[in-house]
Amino acid sequence: MLLNHKILGSGDPVVLIHGLFGTLDNLGRLAKYLSENHQVISIDLPNHGGSFHSDSVSYQAIADDVLALLDHLGITQCAFVGHSMGGKVAMEFALYHPQHVSSLVVADIAPVAYTNRHSDVFAALNAVDLANIENRQQAQATVMEHGIDQGTAMFLLKNLAKGDDGYFWRCNLAALENAYPAIIGGLTPALQYDGPVLFIKGQLSDYITSEHKEQIGAHFSNASLKVIQGTGHWLHAEKPASFNKIVNDFLVKNKVD
Repeated sequence: MLLNHKILGSGDPVVLIHGLFGTLDNLGRLAKYLSENHQVISIDLPNHGGSFHSDSVSYQAIADDVLALLDHLGITQCAFVGHSMGGKVAMEFALYHPQHVSSLVVADIAPVAYTNRHSDVFAALNAVDLANIENRQQAQATVMEHGIDQGTAMFLLKNLAKGDDGYFWRCNLAALENAYPAIIGGLTPALQYDGPVLFIKGQLSDYITSEHKEQIGAHFSNASLKVIQGTGHWLHAEKPASFNKIVNDFLVKNKVD
């Protein structure tokens, strides 16, 4: 089984990877921007969007799924851009398959273990009675009743789809909840990627802090950091022009001749 994906443009290839509960459309503006000079491969992670569902969720397994897609497309080396969980996937891929990675951009995530930040999200989504809801507005009301703000609720409900038998989650909610400890866990120890890596932090976000510098350096010897002022974790959506330019400039600077 191959990951669901979409390809735009031509040129040096770059893979875009979304975060938890997202789809390949989340980085759509970046994909369109980069496609002017790159072949952009946007992917749906396993258990997300149009990709296959699996009860086995680990970063190493997902990295292998990405490698299978690149082999299928005949791509031997490319750049990677990943946001949040997608950033961890991209980092894991670079650690296991460094020969396939020309450069790496990691958006607002570090190679560290995090505390639980999504118990309210899982509770809210599980509270939606899929068998009896009549419309998306009803589902959104339920999610917001469980303490989720409107913007986040609208993002999460992009996973809600309707088929012949009623509403269903496109994401594999049960598998993601069961695997959540692994999702927020750290990366594979004792591996290092020495190619160019750019971490982009949202100024208002606490996903990357000074305390993470040592662990970043332990995995990535050639890492740099840029901060986008006035943004939180969703920096690519809050300030897309700044984010897109930073990513593109880094990719151009580290283009493989």
